[in-house]
Amino acid sequence: MPFYMVQGRYTQSAVKNLISNPEDRSKPSAALVKAAGGKLLQYFWCLGDYDFMAIFELPNDEAAVAVSMAAGSVGHVTDLKTTRLMTSAEAVKAMAAAEAVAKSLPPPKGK
Repeated sequence: MPFYMVQGRYTQSAVKNLISNPEDRSKPSAALVKAAGGKLLQYFWCLGDYDFMAIFELPNDEAAVAVSMAAGSVGHVTDLKTTRLMTSAEAVKAMAAAEAVAKSLPPPKGK
């Protein structure tokens, strides 16, 4: 199954609720991913631009979009960013394919 990374931020009200009632948000995240036919591999809290980041496996891109849309629809997370990840083996196959494809692109002629 393909791998995906989702990054996001909690809303102010979600942060307020988490402060007053701390909870492990990886559990509902795992349930959401499982409902889409996948598996949560890791859930991290972050410093910086995003509050959390999750890595999971899902059957396809449509399932990844469904997970992101479902998470965003509840209203406690914002600025969701979903990234399709490739394994090293997948990247090597893409590199090999790029060699053949690159031959069809002539370089700029310049002056």
